[in-house]
Amino acid sequence: MSELVHMHSIGNSLKDVKVEFKKDLKLDVSGISIEGKQGEILNIPRWVADVLESEKHVEIQDVDMLVQLKQAVEKEIMLGQFDLSTLQVQQQADPHFYIKLKTYMKGLPEKDYDRVESMLNKLLRTRQTKIIRLADASKLTAEIAQKLSVEEREFYNNLHDNSTKFSKTILGNKK
Repeated sequence: MSELVHMHSIGNSLKDVKVEFKKDLKLDVSGISIEGKQGEILNIPRWVADVLESEKHVEIQDVDMLVQLKQAVEKEIMLGQFDLSTLQVQQQADPHFYIKLKTYMKGLPEKDYDRVESMLNKLLRTRQTKIIRLADASKLTAEIAQKLSVEEREFYNNLHDNSTKFSKTILGNKK
């Protein structure tokens, strides 16, 4: 599964993110040209933004994933133990929810990181329980798939396959 997450993380780093330039900058490297004036806001690939932010040239204007995490935890609790909510970022289904959250968490101070990690664990435990029930009962449907992150889809499919194999081991193949 880590290979799957790694591939999706790379894809996420290629997407544009909004940045504010802290100083005038003109950059042209390997066919990538970026030009911005101090205070200007532009969209640039996340991987470039990460490098420029580490050098204090820009500030990434990203979604507050803490707010998104709190909303996800509240929705899971509100829906009860059998319904699964859709993981969302800015009110849109987002299969890269955990990837974005982990990226966000990397920039947090240790105290805040621990608090966010605790909330994330609560969300994971709740969703795992629901996914286990669903995966044991049926194959992944389009309706369920759109509610899951890429990691959860892989988890779901693995659980369903293992549950099916286990049942066949006990019950045997139908005649």
